[in-house]
Amino acid sequence: MVINLVPLLLSLITIFIIFNPSAIAVSETTVDQHQILNTTSQWLQYFPPSLNQSTIEFSIPTIIAAVLSFLAASISSAGGIGGGGLFLSIMTIVAGLEMKTASSFSAFMVTGVSLANVACNIFVRNPNSRDNKTLIDFDLALTVQPCLLLGVSVGVICNRMFPNWLVLFLFAVFLAWSTMKTCKKGVSYWNLESERAKIRSPKDDDGIEGARLPLLREDVGERGMVRFPWMKLGVLVIIWLLFFSINLFRGNKYGQGIISIEPCGGLYWFLSSLQIPLTIFFTLWICFSGSVQSNHTSHNNNQDSEKDIGQNKFMLPVMALLAGVLGGLFGIGGGMLISPLLLQIGIAPEVTAATCSFMVLFSSSMSAIQYLLLGMEHAGTAAIFALVCFVASLVGLMVVKKVIAKYGRASIIVFAVGIVMALSTVLMTTHGALNVWNDFVSGRYMGFKLPC
Repeated sequence: MVINLVPLLLSLITIFIIFNPSAIAVSETTVDQHQILNTTSQWLQYFPPSLNQSTIEFSIPTIIAAVLSFLAASISSAGGIGGGGLFLSIMTIVAGLEMKTASSFSAFMVTGVSLANVACNIFVRNPNSRDNKTLIDFDLALTVQPCLLLGVSVGVICNRMFPNWLVLFLFAVFLAWSTMKTCKKGVSYWNLESERAKIRSPKDDDGIEGARLPLLREDVGERGMVRFPWMKLGVLVIIWLLFFSINLFRGNKYGQGIISIEPCGGLYWFLSSLQIPLTIFFTLWICFSGSVQSNHTSHNNNQDSEKDIGQNKFMLPVMALLAGVLGGLFGIGGGMLISPLLLQIGIAPEVTAATCSFMVLFSSSMSAIQYLLLGMEHAGTAAIFALVCFVASLVGLMVVKKVIAKYGRASIIVFAVGIVMALSTVLMTTHGALNVWNDFVSGRYMGFKLPC
């Protein structure tokens, strides 16, 4: 799917050069760096015709944005992440929407991707579980979700206070580091799968079948009806509703909510602070209840992974809080940030993908509903893009599952995460750098700001 994306991007560059040859005209003697940056900024004014618009119309850039969104959703679904970084870049650079409108579209599109992923995995049995648990690790979701939601709220406040150049720098450094670690983990999984395939005897039918199994082992003779954790799902829904209610009554910094309160007044900050005791209560209750089990690890290093998860049981909320803060700070979903962390502590790629998509569904749906309640325009068009991403996600999941079943290469899930993160890093960093340059040229204030 990435191969299909490359010629399309090259075609866009070619079209731009044909219709705007002056943009690449340089002096025969010297190349002025200032002129190059200005020329690059001017490109955003030509394609699409009205950059940073608050409306979206049926046009060639819109069609191209839909095609790119389909490809991005297909890749993102394989890794179980929402792909918000790619969708934001596509809707701002290609469709030409302003960041606020693009963010609302991205929330709907991520919801579509996550919904398809969850629908395909929610009742699937984890072959590594001896008590017929689902592929989605509800224990991990319970442990991570409260701190992740709190972190997003803190990150949004930091986003208002930090200058754009600092946010861009932190984003580029963190995602570059995460991309490198994820790809390194993918190579490690690939080598383990290759070693296991060599150990199996090609003349043995069981060996051939075993070489094709993914990183999760299949416990033969212990299959049965999937034990669905309705109680844990109910707790997750309650947590989601509580956080959603707080955000609904609080509104945004402009006082836009279901009740009329003073923007950034005492009641605003009181409602915001209620998220802290809620997070502490649910996190301590979940951790001390002993619900986190070590039954979703990769079987190639099962005992070591179980030991690591047991030691990191109380570190998971801290990691989730950090991922949430970074997600809110950068304006992307937590899936792109929490997925590498889960992979690093030994969670199998299949479980990581299913669990991350499940958690992203909660956060993205919360954002989408808030946009609707706050009077979002073009909700119908956003729903169409969400439907496109939903179908693309189903296609991507079917392809990935067939590849894993045929070749036993679950490491492609890890590589899919790395591809999405790498593309997001390049696209969002480039777009952000142009905005920072425009702020510098126009003489805008580039220091720290108050939260309100």
